[in-house]
Amino acid sequence: MALQPPRKAKALRNAFAIRAGLALLLLSGWTTAGLTAASAAPTASTPSAAPVSTGLLDAMQRDLGLTKPQATARLAAEKKATSVESRAKEAAGSAYGGSWFDGDSGTVTVAVTSAAKASAIRAAGATPRVVRHSAQQLDAVKRKIDKLKAPRGVSSWQVDDRANRVVVNVAAADRADSDVRAFVSRALKAGPVTVREDAEAPRTTAAGTVGGDPYYTGNVRCSIGFSVYGGFVTAGHCGGAGASVSGWDGSYIGNFQGSTFPGNDYAWVNVGSGWWTTPVVLGWGQVPDQLVRGSNEAPVGASICRSGSTTHWHCGVIQGKNITVNYSQGAVYAMTQTSVCVEGGDSGGSYISGDQAQGITSGGSGNCTSGGQSFYQPINPVLSRYGLTLHTA
Repeated sequence: MALQPPRKAKALRNAFAIRAGLALLLLSGWTTAGLTAASAAPTASTPSAAPVSTGLLDAMQRDLGLTKPQATARLAAEKKATSVESRAKEAAGSAYGGSWFDGDSGTVTVAVTSAAKASAIRAAGATPRVVRHSAQQLDAVKRKIDKLKAPRGVSSWQVDDRANRVVVNVAAADRADSDVRAFVSRALKAGPVTVREDAEAPRTTAAGTVGGDPYYTGNVRCSIGFSVYGGFVTAGHCGGAGASVSGWDGSYIGNFQGSTFPGNDYAWVNVGSGWWTTPVVLGWGQVPDQLVRGSNEAPVGASICRSGSTTHWHCGVIQGKNITVNYSQGAVYAMTQTSVCVEGGDSGGSYISGDQAQGITSGGSGNCTSGGQSFYQPINPVLSRYGLTLHTA
């Protein structure tokens, strides 16, 4: 939909006010870290000892139904779970069948096809669960389904670690459609597959003219995902290679240097003309602006928050990974699903877990009034694809 002038003017005023707080945050961060740390080459795996902000805890209490002590404890458990999952996955080897974090118990469960690996999994700090199918086997089944042409009524498909199966999601209203039924029939022949119903099909979240921070290309508004050295990453469906980009104030920023959609949903924009990059995700006044210190991947079950230019700051949990999402424009692969709501205009925005960048808003279903789910493009494959370096604090 077209962006109405009064709304744009209000967005510009809000963005200007936010930048005043952002400048203070950055100056404070640089003063604390010192010039050497600020100019050092960043690494994606830099650990953080920074205290948790009150605003982040408030958002987790609101969106996850936690008390402040529960939110604090969960963040600590999730930080530990990231390293536990990595060690346990290595210990499982080819018997690895998936893993997930449980927010109630604060534990990581690792599925394995061999009971002989159970002791090594426990030694790594995780809880073993013996399953029938390995992650490699389930990924192979999903790749077979990826080769099928999906009708619009098929929402997505993914490897469900907890179920130890591949799950195909179809829109409830289209379950009886002949094309959907034919697709499901072929998918079931690929291997251990289960069919589930979604209330509605996902859609991309581009609107009118779409970040954390908004930017504009043509008559589309999208959101900046994360700063990289030389520019920022965002959603591919927001613009094609070469498209001109202007910022929240209407001034020229740069151009799309690379863009892919469908198949993937990522892009990057170069920054110039007086613009510069910062390792920050906007909190929109709901939480303090969040510094980005790396891109360590959080496990399934971990909490995650999103910043977007329409609905601003919302939190939820990671529900699944390596999901194929079937938009009307075509399928997008290797996505991550969350319980965080999104709306039109949030496309390209930032998903962050603690101070670690996770991904770029692609699309979803539902809304931020009644609730919904969303999908993001993981950040690390985007950096690798374009040879980019994440700008970290």
